[in-house]
Amino acid sequence: MILQSNALINLSHKQRNLFLGILFDLIGMLTYLVPFLGEFADTIWAPVGGIMLSYMYKGTIGKVGGIIEFLEEILPFSDFIPTFTLTWIYTYVIKNQEK
Repeated sequence: MILQSNALINLSHKQRNLFLGILFDLIGMLTYLVPFLGEFADTIWAPVGGIMLSYMYKGTIGKVGGIIEFLEEILPFSDFIPTFTLTWIYTYVIKNQEK
């Protein structure tokens, strides 16, 4: 019974991270809709996105992912990279295959 409840908690956490990751990636990509103003918005979103990613994924994955998210948002014309979703894939798909 305890194993089942832990599995449900992990599943809901996994789904929450996927939903939030897709949402945050879309927010990061929305800046492309407004030319020139979008790059200014990236300077605001870059630290917020980096902090959010490091908060969602604890440990080394979160720290490295947060830095990559910050750099991806702050560098011009690199918003098309879905860093949150890629971090989710790495955490829940690739790392699970290694175990």
